[in-house]
Amino acid sequence: MNEARASTGAVVALGATVVIWAFSWIVMKLVLRYAGPFDFCALRYLIGAALLFVVLVVMRRPLACPPLGGTIVTGLAQTAAFQGLGQFALTSGGTGHVVLLAYAMPFWAVLLAWLLLGERPLRRHWIGLALAATGLTFVIAPWNGLGNPVSTAFALLGGMCWALGTVTSKRMFQRHQPDPLTFTAWQMAFGAVALGVVAVLVPQRSIDWSPTFIAGLAYSVILATSLAWTLWLLVVRRLPTAVASVSSLAVPVISVLMAWVVLHEKPTNSEWLGMAFIVAGLVAVSGIASTLRR
Repeated sequence: MNEARASTGAVVALGATVVIWAFSWIVMKLVLRYAGPFDFCALRYLIGAALLFVVLVVMRRPLACPPLGGTIVTGLAQTAAFQGLGQFALTSGGTGHVVLLAYAMPFWAVLLAWLLLGERPLRRHWIGLALAATGLTFVIAPWNGLGNPVSTAFALLGGMCWALGTVTSKRMFQRHQPDPLTFTAWQMAFGAVALGVVAVLVPQRSIDWSPTFIAGLAYSVILATSLAWTLWLLVVRRLPTAVASVSSLAVPVISVLMAWVVLHEKPTNSEWLGMAFIVAGLVAVSGIASTLRR
């Protein structure tokens, strides 16, 4: 009974994370009108980490840093590299295109989990990955050129870094069972420091502290950073890496639709076809079809 409730809770947490992160890409694109990519990311995660430490104190949760090596690697990969590269890719690429490329993460995560965690993918996982890979190929549409190759490369590299962070998070939970909120706060703090260093070294436009920018920063800090990353780590801990990773592909699909409505970035025919393959991959990896046949 408790195991069933835990699995149900993980699925609910995954759903909430998907919606929050989908809209966060819209916010990330909008705030570029008011700040440089690395300044925004550094502010987002410095404030987010500070907020989480306050929550830890109020809730009397453990404050001691989890094992340092895994926490630092996770922070550098999952917070600093993924978010920094993704935000930078948005400076020259469309929101829908960038988010779809960044969420190639499951391909790398499944392979890394197999190599580092011994989580051998099931047949349905490979089918889901093949369908999703086909979908992303249509999204990239190399037969039409790569559009902005810099944006494409940084978005894909960001997805690889997130995959590494996902696998190191899983390993941390398997070996050390850290408190999820404590682990989130510390890995975020290390990633935020790295982003702060990059923000100081890379020239960017001055921050325009407009109401829109402040609102975007608040959404990013409170919901997309503090809450959603904590939920994501709970998902990673309770669900198989392949399921958690490939299910997260729902984020770019929803984000593309949101970008069409909010930013008027209408998907191309190739992107529509790509999203159809991605959804098919989600159905395959979730095992819904086999459940219905029973």
